[in-house]
Amino acid sequence: MATPAIETIVKMLEFQPEEIQSQAAEYLQRWLAELEDEAHWNEDFARSQMGLYESAREARKQIAENKAEPMDFDRL
Repeated sequence: MATPAIETIVKMLEFQPEEIQSQAAEYLQRWLAELEDEAHWNEDFARSQMGLYESAREARKQIAENKAEPMDFDRL
């Protein structure tokens, strides 16, 4: 079911020439694809943040228990 805002946009576009309608449709498709891509990026980022949080928590725990070893950056 379309919202009143969508219905208004459709009515506005109905009175435009076909070329303008096509351009508007292409623009909206690209814009919606970008929104979807951004939503996926935000989900991925949120998951990685939780992983970083867990890694930091584990590192602090190892430091507190004197089990931590200095990082050898040459081994990376």
